[in-house]
Amino acid sequence: MNLTRQRTFAAFSGICKAALGCPNRCQPCHAHTTNPDFGMHQISPAPLTLDTVDQILRQHLPLELSDEARRRIRHCRRYLEEKLAASDELIYGINTGFGSLCNIRISDADIAQLQHNLLVSHAAGTGDPVPNPIVQLMLLLKIQGLSQGYSAVREEVVDRLIDFYNAGVYPVVFEFGSLGASGDLAPLAHLSLPLVGLGEVWYEGRRQRADVVLQLRGWTPLAFQAKEALALLNGTQFSAAYAVHCLLQSRRLAAQADLNAAIGYDAFNCRLSPLNEHIHRIRPHAGQIAVAQTVRQWLAGSAIADSDKTSVQDPYAFRCVPQVHGASHDALAHIAHMTLTEINSVTDNPNVFPEEDLILSGGNFHAQPLALPLDYLALALAELGSIAERRIYQLIGGQRGLPAFLTDDPGLHSGMMIAQYTAAAIVSQNKTLCMPASADSIVSCNGQEDHVSMAANAATKALRVVLNLERLLAIEFMVSMQALDYRLPLHSSPQIEALRQAYRQQVPRLAEDRILSDDIARTLEFLREQRLG
Repeated sequence: MNLTRQRTFAAFSGICKAALGCPNRCQPCHAHTTNPDFGMHQISPAPLTLDTVDQILRQHLPLELSDEARRRIRHCRRYLEEKLAASDELIYGINTGFGSLCNIRISDADIAQLQHNLLVSHAAGTGDPVPNPIVQLMLLLKIQGLSQGYSAVREEVVDRLIDFYNAGVYPVVFEFGSLGASGDLAPLAHLSLPLVGLGEVWYEGRRQRADVVLQLRGWTPLAFQAKEALALLNGTQFSAAYAVHCLLQSRRLAAQADLNAAIGYDAFNCRLSPLNEHIHRIRPHAGQIAVAQTVRQWLAGSAIADSDKTSVQDPYAFRCVPQVHGASHDALAHIAHMTLTEINSVTDNPNVFPEEDLILSGGNFHAQPLALPLDYLALALAELGSIAERRIYQLIGGQRGLPAFLTDDPGLHSGMMIAQYTAAAIVSQNKTLCMPASADSIVSCNGQEDHVSMAANAATKALRVVLNLERLLAIEFMVSMQALDYRLPLHSSPQIEALRQAYRQQVPRLAEDRILSDDIARTLEFLREQRLG
């Protein structure tokens, strides 16, 4: 691996950092307001990293444009205005219609109206509102893209997007409407409507009309000029925001899966030989090596791990953890590499190159570079859940000195029986969600957009897998801790025992049957509060 790929992989190996913000789908969210105590983040041509985005979001850093970003934005806009004043050349989307209407000339007097019409006509989204943390990311990524200086928007357009971000004014965006072709058109139209006083926003925990909030903030609605609405609507920031959000969540979940496996090793009284570094040295996939090392670290000092074993081999769900988890770690590293390239790219159309005296119409808005990785992301995470469910199944099966369903009195009590049913139901849904959205394409725009990526469907699908995996891993943690209790008086490693002690203060050992959905909910909250590593 080169240095960039090594750094990308490092984000998904070993024990992760704290996860990104709120994983809930509720819309009113007070956690994403800015906090000036932490300073500012300057938007500049320098590339964003996942760690930078994570820091911006967790510390609620306000945004501001760097001097270089302002210079680039002004220079590009000035070039476009001078070009339009000096030439009658047809320039797509600036003095022509859109899509299959690209050959229709628009008069200079109608250019502003053209941009307004584009905005309102493309705001045709429907479905559930996009979660606010992802809308927040859409704003950040749109600001980042426009600041590169190839989109020819006015400085005040970018400043207003920053105003929205810093004030916690999040446009109401809908899940359905993008084919990932000319970018994420409908979602980005809804993101942009409030800039002109249309549509709705979430502000101060309430869904409100955009014009009302603009008045409350003392902001005058913008009137878009040549190219501006097109630059806002073209782009992949909807799909990219989902990708970034899911990747940041995946850091935590991949580390949680490795921890669960380590607990399961002791709970099922497994041999340590499958973790031996010599095995992985001769099949040196980076993820496999890292996972084996992580599980060894979690189990260091475990009396259970060091005890005598009666079984010669363990089931694959335990024995092949480094290979299965490691493959998902490697997949996440690849997806992160693709996503980082995308969020630091210019994905609108046409692209304006002042230094070269060029305005070029191309296809940078096509979201295929995200569609495939997002499908891959869903598959990589679903596999972590699939093997976790198999470990649950093994732990409740009455083997290795453990009682059936991990209850003291099987028959009178059902113990963890139905927890495995719930896990199996989630795994089954994840399998359905792994059908690749990117395998589909539907012709649109009278044949002008004859191949589309369906990245947006891959994106919303990937988020559902993320949320499902979080629930699956909470169930596995709950079941594994119950099984581990039956190994007493032998103890696991000091770090796992410390986690068990903290967990048991929130979720007591299951001595008699009780409502397990409550335990699952408390386990979810407990795991979200942990800072692994």
